[in-house]
Amino acid sequence: MRIYERLGVIARDALNYAMSMVEPGMPILELCERVENRIRQSGAKPAFPVNVSVNEVAAHYTATIGDKSVIPKGAIVKIDLGAHIDGYIVDTAVTVTFNPMYNQLVKSSMKALEAAQLIMKPGVTLTSVGAQIERAIRSFGFKPIKNLSGHLIRKYVLHAGKSIPNYDNGDKQKIVEGEVYAVEPFSTNGAGYVDDGPQVTIYHLLKNPSPTDPHYDVLSYISSEIGPLPFTPRWLVPRFGDKVGDLINELYVKGHIYGYPVLIEHGKGLVAQVEDTFMITRDGAIPVVNVLSLLK
Repeated sequence: MRIYERLGVIARDALNYAMSMVEPGMPILELCERVENRIRQSGAKPAFPVNVSVNEVAAHYTATIGDKSVIPKGAIVKIDLGAHIDGYIVDTAVTVTFNPMYNQLVKSSMKALEAAQLIMKPGVTLTSVGAQIERAIRSFGFKPIKNLSGHLIRKYVLHAGKSIPNYDNGDKQKIVEGEVYAVEPFSTNGAGYVDDGPQVTIYHLLKNPSPTDPHYDVLSYISSEIGPLPFTPRWLVPRFGDKVGDLINELYVKGHIYGYPVLIEHGKGLVAQVEDTFMITRDGAIPVVNVLSLLK
């Protein structure tokens, strides 16, 4: 579809932009906001807040309001971003490392993504893709993260039910022509699974707002401006100012929004991630972003 071609160009540009400026000492808040604005300026919207996950943090960290954290020296940094136009979503990620000792860890995720692309076509089982991902990662001496996975994408739905595992999990569901998948091999030198951390930086709306709700103004704003896709409280500051933090806490406690915990490798191992979105055709999987060419 032509819209995915356009989104692929936008997401690739945003990744390239992120990679060109990320460096030790850079504020994570600046990185997130500049990349999100790049997506907007390109004619799309962020499909979710830019994730900047450092070292043992595997996923779901985006800069908080007033975030003072910076990219550490010698770090391994996952930059995960999404772009959407009218609900059509592209999801992609790269890993940048500032320590050559971690190059092989990054390469293992790259090779795993390449292996997945080669096998993905209509009729192939999801577990067969996972087996190829696991084989590639283990060939480098690392482990796949078993409780993270790729995912089917549908319009306005980032995780649409079917999952691409990072190991042979026995799922006999088959890939179907016309489907769109985000495939994201996570590799680690740690335990091979992640735990929920105590911090939540990303949320999504759980139900449509009622005019009788005392928080109708903020809920209706989220519904109209962001919709069902994930968001960060940072995006609400221009409209609601300094009270955003308190508003988010109230909405979370009352069950209006869902929070995604920051995910941390169980053994505090380092984590690499490389991700692309694929359109499934009769002949195979077509990469929308072609992220591997950015990393070679």
